[in-house]
Amino acid sequence: MTPVREAAVAGQFYPGTRPGLERAVKEMIGPGPKRSALGVMVPHAGYMYSGRVAGEVYGAVEMPRTFIILGPNHSGLGPMASIMASGVWRLPGGDAVIDESLSASLLSHSGSLEADDRAHVFEHSIEVQIPFMQYLVGQVSFVPVSMMDHSVDVCRDIGEAVAVAVKESKNPVLIVASSDMTHYESQAIAQEKDNLAIDRLLSLDPQGLLETVQSNHISMCGVAPAAAMLFACRKLGATEAHLVRYETSGDVTGDYSQVVGYAGVVVS
Repeated sequence: MTPVREAAVAGQFYPGTRPGLERAVKEMIGPGPKRSALGVMVPHAGYMYSGRVAGEVYGAVEMPRTFIILGPNHSGLGPMASIMASGVWRLPGGDAVIDESLSASLLSHSGSLEADDRAHVFEHSIEVQIPFMQYLVGQVSFVPVSMMDHSVDVCRDIGEAVAVAVKESKNPVLIVASSDMTHYESQAIAQEKDNLAIDRLLSLDPQGLLETVQSNHISMCGVAPAAAMLFACRKLGATEAHLVRYETSGDVTGDYSQVVGYAGVVVS
């Protein structure tokens, strides 16, 4: 029997009905122009806060139908790094199916990843990406990867396994890292800290990103997924990264005293 993972944050982080969701995503998708990409980094807050940044990124890249989505583990459930290796995610925009052959390939090449569903049941960081994909390409297949371990060795192991799995895949695959930036600091401090991390992202420097985030106490929740994405893209021949958009929650609410930062990056 195929495991079915029901939507965890529909009606909270994004509209809970298909018509409402499609209207919301349509308004947030950027105009392009579209470029070929190996990977992207996109935020995962509620759509009213970070949807414009995510939508502009998705509108700026050529979208395949298959994705590896790397997200942080906010719940603390399950192993330090895990894949939900099979099943269907039932969302308002339709079902998204896990690519079992791609997940098996990824598991076979990584010494860090485990097949385990627990981290994925309530996790929003991966779920909120899928409606953008469904709106742009229709039927979506994907592999969800949850990461709690921020060590260089684990990020490199997972990233290089992703690269091999992408090379072996019969279909084009976009690597998606889901991350917000600084949490609950003033606009000025958030921008200052986030610029340090973004500089490492744009330099295609995953180890430098991990070190910068740690040494400057940057509360970038998806630094491990972002580093793994960079390791993967470098192994696949990436030569450049581009900042598509940066905003904070203060740009939406008008409250700049405690903001969350959102960056959208394309790697090609």
